Amino acid sequence: MKRTISLFTLCIVTALVHAADYNILDFGARADTTVLSTNAIQQAIDRCSASGGGRVIVPTGNFVTGSLTLRSHVALHLDRGAILYGSTRLGDYTPMRTDYVSLRTQTTTIQLIFADGADDVAIEGEGTIDGRGRAFVKQSWNDEGITRPHLLRFIQCRDVTVRGVTLRNSGCWMQHYLACDRVRIADIKVFNRNNYNNDALDLDGCHDVVVTGMMADSDDDGITLKSSSPRSCENIRVADCVVSSHCNAIKLGTESNGGFRNISISGIVVKPSEDQKEKFFGQWRGTSVISLEITDGGKMENVDVSNILAEGTEAPIFVWLGNRSRPFRQGDTITHVGTIRGVRIHDVTVRNAGATGCPVIGMPGHPICDITLDHISIHHDGGVDTAAMPPEDKSREYPEATMMGNLPAKGFFVRHAKGVVIQHISIATDKPDARPDIITIDADD
Repeated sequence: MKRTISLFTLCIVTALVHAADYNILDFGARADTTVLSTNAIQQAIDRCSASGGGRVIVPTGNFVTGSLTLRSHVALHLDRGAILYGSTRLGDYTPMRTDYVSLRTQTTTIQLIFADGADDVAIEGEGTIDGRGRAFVKQSWNDEGITRPHLLRFIQCRDVTVRGVTLRNSGCWMQHYLACDRVRIADIKVFNRNNYNNDALDLDGCHDVVVTGMMADSDDDGITLKSSSPRSCENIRVADCVVSSHCNAIKLGTESNGGFRNISISGIVVKPSEDQKEKFFGQWRGTSVISLEITDGGKMENVDVSNILAEGTEAPIFVWLGNRSRPFRQGDTITHVGTIRGVRIHDVTVRNAGATGCPVIGMPGHPICDITLDHISIHHDGGVDTAAMPPEDKSREYPEATMMGNLPAKGFFVRHAKGVVIQHISIATDKPDARPDIITIDADD
């Protein structure tokens, strides 16, 4: 018994020795926004990882850095009052290459903080990381991560924690987690309204993720799940967040090669941004609350979205099966249509929406299956007398909830669906609206 206690004590002591703190000031970083501290901060990260892991401390003060690479067993800890600013010079960002192939996400990209294949990494504390992304002007359609840096990009990492910090002003996507396992994001604040492609959160082909307590205000999509490679997004839990977005507050897609499985999203408040001075994408009051999309051959199954309270958005709920068939790798082809099966959207209240209506649409011969819409209340502008039937030939277009204009139903327009349950639906309008609440075509229950 004595030998067991000694070994246990030794393990604790060893862990404490390895879990040391490394203050960036000790490596030459300066709390001076005219000085670039990239090398000093990177040296602290490298020393911490090589010594067995611990915390790299960013103390109170204003620091400027270019690209940093986070290593295994390192927690980047920002003290209260610490601000880590991204450099506004493109030359201070190092192009980082990954072996993970995905057409949507370039193999060589620039970002403020990067990790590839790392284990047990964290960004934590009460400080702020500000990318100053407005300095990077959009130069081409797909220049995100090329001439406009991401703030955080983690690829094929395991046991990732981002907790407590404030993230502001990325050059494009704020956080991109690609093919990561066991990710925990908790109690962070995100403000990303200073450039194009300003998503708040992108989980791409990740497994076993929990996101709680995030407050996000983004010009582009808010909580975004993607699958830009054959690796699906699965076993994801998102709860108790507040989101503002000019586009889609909650979105699965558009990239959907691998698809989405076992997704639970609940307890989300969607509200207009307090900063409505400019808009790069989307609608002033937001495009949708919930968008669920399969367009690239993937499978969506076992998705539950519930307890949503929303203010605004043009077309609150959008479920779409398309056939864009964009491959994840150059030269490949996708010859099959994806599937949507087992989706439940319930206990949703939306106020002050647009008059568009909510499309829930599959494809001829490829219905979306086992869809439940339950206890949903929507209040919108109304004032529409008639609307044309949406065309059938949009399956290869980029999907947006507003892509078909005002729908023939002021509530839900359901087409090409099987096993549909629609119950306890309430649709109210400010102005008289002649359209029925619900229209179903080629849909059975």
